[in-house]
Amino acid sequence: MEPSLKFFGGRLGAAVPLLFFVVWAIAISVAGAPSEHGLILGMVGGLTVGMLLCRSRWADYANAVFAGMANPVATVTIVAWFWAGMFAQVLRVGGLVDGLAWLGSQSNATGGYFVGATFLLAATFGTAVGTGYGTAVAFCTLMFPAGLVLGADPVWLFAAILSGAAFGDNLAPVSDTTVVSATTQETDIPGVVRSRVKYALIAAIPALVIFTLFGGGGSEVDHVRAAELLADSASPEGLVLLLPFALVIVLALTGSHILVSLTWGIVTAVVLQLALGLSSPEAILFIDASTGTVGGALVDGIVGYLGLSILILLIVAGGHLMRSGGALDALIDGLNRFARESVARAEAAIWSLVFSLNAFITINTAAEIAAAPVVSQLGKRFKLHPYRRANMLDAVTSAIGYIFPWGGGVLIGFQTIRTLESQYDFVQAVPPTEVWRFVLHGWFLAAVMLIAALTGFGRTYEAADGSQTRTPPTAPSS
Repeated sequence: MEPSLKFFGGRLGAAVPLLFFVVWAIAISVAGAPSEHGLILGMVGGLTVGMLLCRSRWADYANAVFAGMANPVATVTIVAWFWAGMFAQVLRVGGLVDGLAWLGSQSNATGGYFVGATFLLAATFGTAVGTGYGTAVAFCTLMFPAGLVLGADPVWLFAAILSGAAFGDNLAPVSDTTVVSATTQETDIPGVVRSRVKYALIAAIPALVIFTLFGGGGSEVDHVRAAELLADSASPEGLVLLLPFALVIVLALTGSHILVSLTWGIVTAVVLQLALGLSSPEAILFIDASTGTVGGALVDGIVGYLGLSILILLIVAGGHLMRSGGALDALIDGLNRFARESVARAEAAIWSLVFSLNAFITINTAAEIAAAPVVSQLGKRFKLHPYRRANMLDAVTSAIGYIFPWGGGVLIGFQTIRTLESQYDFVQAVPPTEVWRFVLHGWFLAAVMLIAALTGFGRTYEAADGSQTRTPPTAPSS
C-alpha cells in the first residue's frame, strides 16, 4: 500500500519518532533518571523531529498525529487504567497488604521459608491490585525488614518480592500490561487471563521451590524483633478485602466487562471498609474547600495513571505515523522474510522484539505499547489467535520489567529499601546490579515463552469464526 505521508529518508523517516523515543528512554535510564515525565518529553521530541523530516504538508502530519491518538486501543486502555487504579488504591488504604503481612507473620516461617512465603503473598497482592510497582513498594516496606530478622538472605528476599510483582503484573485482569495486551490485540481480557495461567504457573512453581531452598542464610533469627516490626502494621482485618478481589476475578473470568467487574469490586471494597472501620471516608474521598483540592484513594487511583495515559496517546500516535509513512510495513516485511513460512520463527521474532524493547525501556507498559502493532500484524499473517499474541506480548513484558538493574520495578523497590536504612540499623539496600540474576519468576516466565515459541506449546490459531483452534492454516497469509 502506498504510504500516505512522505518522509526524508523514505520509510525509515516515518520510524524516527518512535526510534527517537527508544533512544531517549535508554539514555535517561542509563543516566539514572527514568520517569514518566521524561519519557513523555522524549515522545514529544520524537514527534517534533518527525515533523521536520516530513516531506508532506505539515498539516497532514499533524492530522495524522491526532488520528493516531484517536485510536480506540488507547481510549479503552486509559479508561480501564482509571478503574483499575481506583480499585488498587481502595484495597491499599483498606489494609490488604497489612493483612497479607499478618498472614505471613503467623506462618512462623523463617529463612528460605519466609522468602518463599513472601513470593506467594506478593504474587497474591500483585494479582489483586494489578500493579507490580505498588507491590514492590508495599512488600519492600513491610516484609523486607521483617524478613531480615527472620534469617532471610536480603538478595533472595528482594528477588522474591520482584518476582511476585512480575507474577501479578502478568496475571492480574486489572493490570495495565494485561489491559494493553488484550486491547492492542483486539480481544477480551477474561479469555486472555484464562489462557495465560498455565505459563505463569509453570514459571512460578520452580521459582517458589528455589526461593524456599536457597532463600535462607541471612542473619540470626530474632522472632521478638520481627514481631515488633510487624506489630504496628500487620493486622488480619485487611484480609476481608480478599472478597472484592475474588469478586473481580470471578466476574472478569466469567465474561463480565472489565469496567463492570472493577466497578463491583470498588463498590464492594468501599462498603466493607466503611462498615468494618478499615478506613475512614476521608481516606477514600475528601473535599478540602480551604485548599480547593479533592483527594483520597479514588482520586489517587486516577492520578497515578495520568502520566502513562499521556504517554500511551503519544506512543500510539508514533505508531500511526509509522503505518502512514510505510515504516511499519517495512518492519513487518523484514520480519516476514526472517520468518519465511515458519510460525516458530515468527513467534521467536516476536519474542525477541518484545524482550529487546523491554530490556531497554524502563517502564514496561511503554515498551509493550511500542511493540504491540508489530506483534499484531506479524501474528495476524500467521493467523495466530489474539490470545496467543497477547500472551507473547504480555508475559515477556511483565517478566523483563522486573529483572534488569535499570528497570522501573527494580529501581522503585531499591529506592523503597533505601528509605528504610534510616529507620532500621540492620537494613542495607540491595543494589539492583546484585539482584537481577535472582528474579527467578521473571527469568523463568521469559524462558517459558521462548520455549513455547520454538516448540509450539500452547499455540492456538484463529479459525474462520474467530474461535481458537490448534489446527494451523495451510499457509501464512500474504
